[in-house]
Amino acid sequence: MSDTLRMGIAGLGTVGVGVIKIIEAHGARLEARTGKKLVITAVSARNRDKDRGVDLAGYAWEDDPVSLAQRDDVDVYVELMGGSDGPAKASTEAALNAVKDVVTANKAMLAHHGQALAELAESKGAVIRFEAAVAGGIPVIKALTEGLAANEFSRVMGVMNGTCNYILTRMENAGLPYEEVFKEADALGFLEADPNLDVGGIDAGHKLSLLSSIAFGTKVDFDSVYLEGINRIKIEDIHHAAEMGYRIKLLGTAKMTTDGLSQSMAPCLVPANSPLGQLDGGTNMIVVEGDSVGQIVLRGAGAGEGPTASAVMGDVCDIARGFRISTFGQPASSLSQARSTMSTAATPYYIRMDLHDMPGALAAVASALGDAGVSIDRMSQSRHDDNIAPVLIVTHACTWDALSQAVDSLPQTGFVNGQPVALRIEDV
Repeated sequence: MSDTLRMGIAGLGTVGVGVIKIIEAHGARLEARTGKKLVITAVSARNRDKDRGVDLAGYAWEDDPVSLAQRDDVDVYVELMGGSDGPAKASTEAALNAVKDVVTANKAMLAHHGQALAELAESKGAVIRFEAAVAGGIPVIKALTEGLAANEFSRVMGVMNGTCNYILTRMENAGLPYEEVFKEADALGFLEADPNLDVGGIDAGHKLSLLSSIAFGTKVDFDSVYLEGINRIKIEDIHHAAEMGYRIKLLGTAKMTTDGLSQSMAPCLVPANSPLGQLDGGTNMIVVEGDSVGQIVLRGAGAGEGPTASAVMGDVCDIARGFRISTFGQPASSLSQARSTMSTAATPYYIRMDLHDMPGALAAVASALGDAGVSIDRMSQSRHDDNIAPVLIVTHACTWDALSQAVDSLPQTGFVNGQPVALRIEDV
């Protein structure tokens, strides 16, 4: 067996450059820890002439990532281009067909094609590792598949998009409206080229679907993740949540119920004194609940050059050590197709609506909620200067189906202006 592990890196953006820096800075340490010399033999990117701040002269260059994946002097194909299809998927398939192991940070590709790629890898005797695809530098994939493998998991949840957490905490700390903080985050380069991937919950939803597959032994089913972004959150919601002892987070929650697998990525109210409630800025946090271990909280940088490159290299080191594991922690053929459901567990909800200031308006709202089986715990009306009154309601615990029916019926009363905002109050 060779004492050298040869890597081919496709994608020389922030993370790819970070991987090169780690190899250059810590080569001797990595060799001591893995028993192999880790080297980069070839790279690929869209622009050969771009100055990336690292010396690429010692590496062969391939314009086509598929060609890179098929090179005889590449043992591990490191895919850092991104995108659910196109060159990323084609080159990953080429690497697996050539019986090369794959390390990727590509959550979108795995969320959409993870089952097929896992089956291909196992049929060829190759492995796919993707620690960097979920929560940056936090080793949550390794925790679920290895350290916590003896547990039956009841719930996996967390804050998995640092940009959204930055926006929400910045709104709260600076008292700024969403639109202003969104522009600020964009100017700082925090947002994806398509901002809806961040603020619409799509990026975080990809990550949640991967964690669900590992935790519950199911085929990846991103299409069944309920997605709701943060763009309708107003500074008033943040203030009112704080008054009640809560903070608003874009929270991913996955749990297996008697009715099926519930996966939701949506803004929620969480207790301000909980670990999730105390999470500020661009940091990520994953909370795992197992029958033997109880609750485990993992917190750390969810993105960036260093943390994500660290996760990539953690996977490379495992391959160098000869550690091999099925993509989602168990053979792809044993993963079940879970029935999708929204959680049937009853929880309280926060509802904000703009009400026409007319006689009978509050009675009509209470009646609509009651008809749907939703009872009111607290209600307040903010001061206003026109004929539209902001009204806030906290419900008693109710099911998602009842809440949805109630919210859909409120505009039909003729007293509610626009669509109400409803946020789950999560017990964490």
